[in-house]
Amino acid sequence: MRMLYDVSHRTSFHYAQPVRFQRCNLRLEPVRWSGQELEGYELTVTPRAALTVMRPGGYPVNMVRMLLEQATTELVIESRFRMAVDRDVPEIRTDDASLGDVAAAVRASGDLSSTGPANYLFASPLIALEAEIAAWAAAELDPRRGAVEAGLALATRIHDEFLYDGAATVADTRPIEAFRGRHGVCQDFAQVMIAALRAHGLPAAYVSGYLRTIPPEGQPRLVGADATHAWVMLWCGPARGWIGFDPTNACLMAGDHIVTAVGRDYADVSPIDGIFMGQDQQSVDVAVDVEPVEA
Repeated sequence: MRMLYDVSHRTSFHYAQPVRFQRCNLRLEPVRWSGQELEGYELTVTPRAALTVMRPGGYPVNMVRMLLEQATTELVIESRFRMAVDRDVPEIRTDDASLGDVAAAVRASGDLSSTGPANYLFASPLIALEAEIAAWAAAELDPRRGAVEAGLALATRIHDEFLYDGAATVADTRPIEAFRGRHGVCQDFAQVMIAALRAHGLPAAYVSGYLRTIPPEGQPRLVGADATHAWVMLWCGPARGWIGFDPTNACLMAGDHIVTAVGRDYADVSPIDGIFMGQDQQSVDVAVDVEPVEA
């Protein structure tokens, strides 16, 4: 079913003392991806700042560099866009490539593009290949098993065995720490799953984006109460390509998921990062709204 969404992502930085220099990388404009079409995009920064669109890099990420050189105690960055999503839930097929075949195919692949599977096969800055995680996931990742079936089984196991706890981890928590504690948030669950897949010779990518949330029955939708979401792409062989798996919700990527950026780990796709020069602390408020406007 084709869905149309209006998405807003507002980040407000508040500084205890005036800040006179800020440089940020903004990865907020969604990339082109199968099953979705961007119908309009607007980025606003208050106070007005210099914005430079960067050339495409090694991964599917749209980045804008922001430079602000005037004194301010508040910075507001807001991204707004309309996205059409027409993506069915992927089926598990009897003729799916096995994990063993996928591992062999990626080793033979000569695709060096931003979506080439070999780019997502090895350890990355935030995701090490841990023997402990590899051993834990071995039962789900039997080389004879179909790739889509195995990916969903691993995502479901993470969902069932890990506790969602927003206070348990921070942005730079290593996957092994979240794994041993069996807790974390969507970023942690995605990175644990990626660590497991790569340790078994399988190409796995980190996805940053948005997820449509449905309020409890009888309750109104809360505007601005959502957040960015993270999940995993597994390359399932030449025939099926990249398929998304959401370990936070034990499901496959479909019509409720909006892809913003794809990389090796969170560091490649972080919506906003950067530096500021000041004398005191900052606080950050983030409000995300994903509003379905048309079926």
